[in-house]
Amino acid sequence: MFARTVLAARCGAREEQGPFMNGDLVPVYDGELVEQPKLVRRLESRWQRSRVIPPAMKSRQALKDALAWLVRMPARFLGAVCRGAVVVVRAWRRWVRVHDYREAAEQSEKLADKFVEIRELTLFRWKVTGAVALAASAALTAAYVLYGGRALSLAVGVAAVALAVAGRRKDGSPGRKAVLAGPRTLTWTMDPQVLVDAFRDAKLIGKDETLRLVERAARIGDGWSVTVDLPATRKAADVIKNRDALASALAVDEVQLIVERVRGRGGHAGRVFLWVADEDPYAGPPLRTPLLDVEQWDAWRPVPFGRDARNRRIDLPLVWTSLLVGAIPRQGKTFATRLAASGVVLDPYARLYVFDGKGGKDWEAAERIAYRFVCGDELEHVRTVCGYLVEMVAEVQSRYARMSTLDDEVCPESKITPTISRDLGLGMPITAVIIDEVQVFLENPTREQVGGKKTTLGAYIADLLTYLVRKGPAAGVVVILATQRPDSNTIPSRLRAVLGSRFALRVMDWRDSNIVLGEQMNTRGYDASTLLPSHKGVGILRPDGETDAGADLLAMTVRTYYMPNVDWREICARGRALREAAGTLAGHAVGDVAVSAVDSAAVVKALGAGSRVELPEPLASVISYLGDELDEREFVPTAELVDALDVEPTAFGREMGELGCRPLRQYVPDGDSTRRVRGYLTADLRAAVGRMEADEIGSVGHER
Repeated sequence: MFARTVLAARCGAREEQGPFMNGDLVPVYDGELVEQPKLVRRLESRWQRSRVIPPAMKSRQALKDALAWLVRMPARFLGAVCRGAVVVVRAWRRWVRVHDYREAAEQSEKLADKFVEIRELTLFRWKVTGAVALAASAALTAAYVLYGGRALSLAVGVAAVALAVAGRRKDGSPGRKAVLAGPRTLTWTMDPQVLVDAFRDAKLIGKDETLRLVERAARIGDGWSVTVDLPATRKAADVIKNRDALASALAVDEVQLIVERVRGRGGHAGRVFLWVADEDPYAGPPLRTPLLDVEQWDAWRPVPFGRDARNRRIDLPLVWTSLLVGAIPRQGKTFATRLAASGVVLDPYARLYVFDGKGGKDWEAAERIAYRFVCGDELEHVRTVCGYLVEMVAEVQSRYARMSTLDDEVCPESKITPTISRDLGLGMPITAVIIDEVQVFLENPTREQVGGKKTTLGAYIADLLTYLVRKGPAAGVVVILATQRPDSNTIPSRLRAVLGSRFALRVMDWRDSNIVLGEQMNTRGYDASTLLPSHKGVGILRPDGETDAGADLLAMTVRTYYMPNVDWREICARGRALREAAGTLAGHAVGDVAVSAVDSAAVVKALGAGSRVELPEPLASVISYLGDELDEREFVPTAELVDALDVEPTAFGREMGELGCRPLRQYVPDGDSTRRVRGYLTADLRAAVGRMEADEIGSVGHER
């Protein structure tokens, strides 16, 4: 009814008492609804139902805008013609005065030598101008004689259109230079010259260097992509590190620019892939997880985790690796952790250890399916978690012992297989140890006697987790840790060094980002502290395994799927139903909360408790990389360590020197001959570890 009626302006102020505002009488108006004429209604109805008229023109506002555009068109056209005339005159003046030739001579400091040539070229261009003017005048005269005034009118119209096109308001139009710089805009057509200029402005290539186009610009998703080769000696890593400068040169926000090095076959250190989004790729409504549409999942398959800027689905591998999730509060850390766990939840043959240090209801739904479950941050909860982790370490030892007795056909490489994990008789299912707010357990200062030596409960838990992360993957154990306090004091370096996959949502500064993603990741262009606060659930993923984005990709920015409590409870309820049907529901889910009896001495021996200290970086990473080879090798080349740890050589050498490890030169075999290289003696590395252990023992004895 309201679409066919209008409000008549038959209004007047009442004389009687009405509402007051600031002491003044406020007039009260009357109105009535009057039917539109039938002809108007009929025309409006036909206009709305017409298939010829574009949808954008069917609104009244569109008609008003079109009418206003028509009214302003003459004035705008006249202004464009005037600007075009100025542009053309300026261009002609520069051409006839040989500005291009003169500037080239000035730059080469040979203006005096070229004066005669410049003079002759100037006279020649004046003659060309006169000849063109005479020819045009003759042509117009002939056309007027043959066709009359219509020919002149047509010529004037064509000239006016051409001048209007030349004088249109567009950044970078020829012949005009802004005195005061206005806003830079980029209509992204991937013009090669635009790209070259942007690289030069960002100081990624020199003034005399250029790019080589490998693949022409093409549309991929909601953006443009192009692959280029840098000049010789220029590296793709430098472009990735200076992505912000390149985004500024291209006049786009850095979240819209994706820069990747092309690796593998067809790639090299100087080949760069660029993708520029039309708009913010991480804005928009939350993304629903695909796991809500499946009845069952296989824990051996990578779990759907989110989408990257190009809207490619990113699946996160869990088996054979571990995961660390770090962020400041309210950035989606728990949602991301539940996404990783949901693939295990929907596998009826998988087992879950869920420890929630927050004590809220984020993980409450998992209690009905978890084999072990702890929720809380009191001392009794920390001790219970420690007991369950000891149980898990003993289980890993038991699995290795049982796998050694299996036939080669069943267990060919002393590693768990899908067949073994689903065999209920063997009892070795895929097991996920999920700890939210892990800092609650790692920072507990309660003193404990472990292996005859004094330590803290938090340090003991760190040793247990380190063992599970190092030894557990081959036995089917997946460790998933989440923390809102990603700093070096919270997660010991010996634990961080062996965690496989990393996911950093927004953190406070680059140091916290490096704690989660790895050393010097910020210098390679991956810094989670630069993420926008409005990008909830967006983080930098450093996967340990192949993803849809490529097996050789170091890291990527991912927008995770959204999993609120309602969806999480639905997935957990589905997981319980699957376990009940398969007969695999056990442990805490059926009321069995007792810790299994284990050989504590064997666990302590496996951990090496009491002899382990928290080593500083980069020594911790070196010791972790060498492993058992620390006692078997005599000398380790620096080039090998730099390549394996992916660190900057100068900083690595300086930091190792500060820890008492000085490099020296030794001869090493090189085919049939030897060559002298720089490196470290393993004896010096063991001595540095021994000094730190002695200092630790001394400090504990002092406290006692």
